[in-house]
Amino acid sequence: MSAFRIDRTSPLSADEVWRRLTDWPAHAHQVPLTRISVLTPGPTRLGTVFVARTGLGRAAFDDPMEVVRWQPPEPGVAGLCRLEKRGRAMTGWAEIHVREAAGGTLVRWEEELRIGLLPRPLAPLTERAGRVVFGRAVDRLLRH
Repeated sequence: MSAFRIDRTSPLSADEVWRRLTDWPAHAHQVPLTRISVLTPGPTRLGTVFVARTGLGRAAFDDPMEVVRWQPPEPGVAGLCRLEKRGRAMTGWAEIHVREAAGGTLVRWEEELRIGLLPRPLAPLTERAGRVVFGRAVDRLLRH
């Protein structure tokens, strides 16, 4: 199991940060070799299901996820989206926290991954990789 956390501050409003970070297809443009298909009709809500497919050809895997908590930010109330990973190759969860702050918005992305047959001693490596890949994705989503 690998767990990591990413904290960011953005000058954007909490609503705009929330919109960008929960635009699932936009994540595919930030994560190499990944496509995302949303399987339920929009807008995103509790029960939304989407699949991130990462890799090339036969060396690809699906990472199906379901939104199990959906609380958009409101004035004085932090937003929280929790995703449960329901795949064979990857399981775990991710949470996106969005909170207004003086002059902008605070973001916290927390994730816990279990990657199929990956040996436990490699967990620190996958934690670092997750922090880099998802940190870069969050930075780009908030910048564009």
